[in-house]
Amino acid sequence: RVGGWGGGSGGWGAWRGCSGSVGRAGGAAACGVGVAAISFAIGHLSGAHINPAVTLGFALGRHFPWREVPAYVAAQVIGAIAGSATLVAVFGSGPDLGVTRPSDVDDLAAAGIEVGLTAFLLVVVMAVATDTRAAGALAAVAVGATIAAEAMVFGPVTVASMHPARSLGPALVTRPLGALCPYLPAPPPPPAPRARLHARCRVPRAAPAPR
Repeated sequence: RVGGWGGGSGGWGAWRGCSGSVGRAGGAAACGVGVAAISFAIGHLSGAHINPAVTLGFALGRHFPWREVPAYVAAQVIGAIAGSATLVAVFGSGPDLGVTRPSDVDDLAAAGIEVGLTAFLLVVVMAVATDTRAAGALAAVAVGATIAAEAMVFGPVTVASMHPARSLGPALVTRPLGALCPYLPAPPPPPAPRARLHARCRVPRAAPAPR
């Protein structure tokens, strides 16, 4: 299971790192389809969190055991580093290869945007993954579509990382560690209110009418 998290995180990191060459719409579509494909491929093995923020959100929402969080987050970070190293091996050590870096906004604004993007993503993930009324087979499509939409709109501003490990991997491999400021502090803390928001928004299942 832990291997599935690492492989998925690495796959997303590599996919995101090279998707910029196909344009804005193509890059956003590649992100969404890539995550959906990874979710279909390893969802039955590990749940396909891929993202440390999702793992923390599930743990805070009591849908995932805390004892497994450290191993999963470690696997996600290792997978992201491996994905970034793969990009370097394939495309060469170009400047900022796959690095998430804000454009036209300062670090504080970028951090706020990333918090909002990650919050919305986590609400969608928890809704389709924990509510039995959601279509289970379409969960991957819903998550992929959310990522594609967010990447399409906010990709030019913050790269729409939504993923601490995805930002950490390229920064460690290509060494522009200063680019991490808007991405590492922002996404991890908010899963608690996101998890509570989803719990509050859930409508209890109606009891069957007496016959």
